[in-house]
Amino acid sequence: MKAQLQKGFTLIELMIVVAIIGILAAVALPAYQDYTVRARVTEGLSLASAAKAHVADVLASGNPQGDAAGYAMGYNAPSATRNVTSVAITPATGVITVTMTANAGNGTLTLTPNSPIGTLLPVGTAAFQPPANAVAWRCRAAGAGANSFAGGAAGTLPARFAPAECK
Repeated sequence: MKAQLQKGFTLIELMIVVAIIGILAAVALPAYQDYTVRARVTEGLSLASAAKAHVADVLASGNPQGDAAGYAMGYNAPSATRNVTSVAITPATGVITVTMTANAGNGTLTLTPNSPIGTLLPVGTAAFQPPANAVAWRCRAAGAGANSFAGGAAGTLPARFAPAECK
């Protein structure tokens, strides 16, 4: 008589496959969670784009009356969202601070304007003439360097949650 061949996987082989899948899931889950927080942070940067345009408008028109609201003059901050608590403009410097909720990393990003790079904007709370150069922006999360930009401090958002241009 002929012997019948068994086909299929042994229990050990199946256990090895399950263990490999478990290891891959343990590595992938934290990376996925960081990725979702990073996606939420982009909402804050998109809300900050309106504030950047506002600072550039005030800079282009100058502040001939010396309005104390400076670069924040006439700015209507967006209301809080699920991921962003606030977007604020510092009147004297034009630095924009985006504050994130716990869903989006629970920290701040700062956007510092220079015109040109390495030169602070004129003090916004006093009368000034618009500079000849365009505005350049530097986004900074925790630990980010100034990269030749003058003024502004780094934010408090952990760098692992920040976009590449803010690290």
